[in-house]
Amino acid sequence: MPPNLFVFFLFLTIPCLLGSTAGAIGVIWGTMSSHPLPPSKVVELLKSNNVSKVKLFDADPLVLQALSGSNLVVTVGIPNSMLKTFNSSRKAAESWVHDNVTRYFSHGGAGVRIEYVAVGDEPFLQSYGEQFHPFVIGAAMNIQAALTKANLASEVKVVVPCSFDTFVSESSLPSKGHFRTDLNKTMIQLLTFLSKHHSPFFVTISPFISFQQNKNISLDFTLFKENVRPHNDSHRTYKNSFDLSYDTLVTALSKIGFPEMGIVVARIGWPTDGAPNATSSIAETFMKGLVDHLHSKTGTPLRPRNPPIETFIFSFLDEDQRSITSGNFERHWGVFTFDGQAKYHFNFGLGSKNLVNAQFVEYLPSKWCVMNNNKDMSNATASALEACSISDCTALSPGGSCSNIGWPGNISYAFNSYYQQHDQRADSCDFGGLGLITTVDPSVDNCRFFIELQTSHSTSVHEAYLFLWIILLMAYFFSCLLGFMQ
Repeated sequence: MPPNLFVFFLFLTIPCLLGSTAGAIGVIWGTMSSHPLPPSKVVELLKSNNVSKVKLFDADPLVLQALSGSNLVVTVGIPNSMLKTFNSSRKAAESWVHDNVTRYFSHGGAGVRIEYVAVGDEPFLQSYGEQFHPFVIGAAMNIQAALTKANLASEVKVVVPCSFDTFVSESSLPSKGHFRTDLNKTMIQLLTFLSKHHSPFFVTISPFISFQQNKNISLDFTLFKENVRPHNDSHRTYKNSFDLSYDTLVTALSKIGFPEMGIVVARIGWPTDGAPNATSSIAETFMKGLVDHLHSKTGTPLRPRNPPIETFIFSFLDEDQRSITSGNFERHWGVFTFDGQAKYHFNFGLGSKNLVNAQFVEYLPSKWCVMNNNKDMSNATASALEACSISDCTALSPGGSCSNIGWPGNISYAFNSYYQQHDQRADSCDFGGLGLITTVDPSVDNCRFFIELQTSHSTSVHEAYLFLWIILLMAYFFSCLLGFMQ
């Protein structure tokens, strides 16, 4: 082979030899917490665990400031509540892009490496009905136009995260997969838009919920266990639930004319509390199986050696303010607890042996609120129910980590949750005289009576940002005043 031809051949094959970015693993950083870890602490935790990609549900200013200069690759999100506005107003879309993308975007400098703008948060989720359907495509197009106007369209892609129930198969066989009939027209529009702009299809795959809903799927099949009974579909053999769901989507894409569409698994995980089979040990088995499967790059029967472009683990941290409409487990998806402590042995497949915990976390004082056994306890249950309606008692759910502590332990757990959420104020441990503040940790076995973080809801990132703007406006006002006086 002539030398120049050899160099040309080598140039073509280098990407194959080095491996593509297919199979890259990131995490979702949700911020729906009453007492969140400070953003700078979360970024520090991400970096110490070798995480390289982060997906956000919104574009919180203090979160983006903390990510600035971190070199983490970021997906910013647009909440469903904004879709109607962006569908009807290109100017509103341009303003949002300016404030949340252009302002922070890194051009090789110290900004934020924004990779995607996610339009909506699973707006096609079946439980939402059709309240967001009419606005999704228009909003995506206007955000795309705004990125083009800002000269960022070649670097930032517009995507629409789709829920796990967007595609179905009545027989549970991938070959019978299709999009929900009420979404067919919208999906064709969405995929045409994504294809035109070389954007991937963002989708949630939820083996945990699939296992809960499908009696034909065993837990071992869901957890990537070896020697499980495979599921056969024509001449194809499926050895785990992930491949089964993924290929159901591949079939659905093919049926409406997009067989080669790139796929990003935008959300996948396993909860650790709040439901049967939602435990740390099962989550550890699932996560290790998933990461090993992704890094093997074997792909699926319909897409061999072609794994997802990227996969985002849901979630990085627990969030005690998430909606529990779909189940109490919704507040326990985190690989880390709310305070940045690893729940199990695991790594993101990037060299480190185990997860690294958050360091120098600031907690409220070591005090708990429990039930005073010396009082008349006839109204204790009613008080506990009232406390749980405001605070987070999901660990008391059947199958949860605190489901077996019995009475009066469950009453004390409810009282303490309320007490911590209210920053340990003395009056928040009253409950008509039934509450008692103690310095003795009442935790039992795996049931943790938590202490909240110093960062309270009253000093949330949103209000801190508002305070910052007030200071800046005051400074601007005084500078103008001084200029006028001169």
